[in-house]
Amino acid sequence: MNRGTAMAPAKTFSALPRGWDPLNLFETPFNRLFEGWNTLPFAEEAFPLTRWTPACDVYETEKEIVVKAELPGLKKENVYVSLENNVLTIHGERKFEEETKKENYHRVELTYGQFMRSFTLPAFVDIAKIGAEFKDGILMLTLPKREEAKPKQIEVKIK
Repeated sequence: MNRGTAMAPAKTFSALPRGWDPLNLFETPFNRLFEGWNTLPFAEEAFPLTRWTPACDVYETEKEIVVKAELPGLKKENVYVSLENNVLTIHGERKFEEETKKENYHRVELTYGQFMRSFTLPAFVDIAKIGAEFKDGILMLTLPKREEAKPKQIEVKIK
């Protein structure tokens, strides 16, 4: 009796079609779930093609929306915030320190270059009162809500 013949022999990889990927069986149906999401009206952000993207927290309180962007090692002069067509954009650049020669580095893991984050603002944001504060590498943007968008307590009368 020959060893390994108790089970039917499996096809060798060379017998499979060229470019066949067993993980690809799930990839196409999975990707179809998310088709068109970037064109929906509630899509928050267009993803830019930049070298690095700062981490952001976005949360809402009763009075405002707050955007916190993590920008370690940057100076205020290298960070720009703009608003155009109801899209809030944070952009800037982290430059490589020229004081130390690149040849003297043993490892470079920090990301340098331009960055950009954009957020579509909801209609209830009062754009005239947007505030920005930069401290300890954290950019905090406060986006106040218009008065008509804030929750109101309605008194119920009994008759």
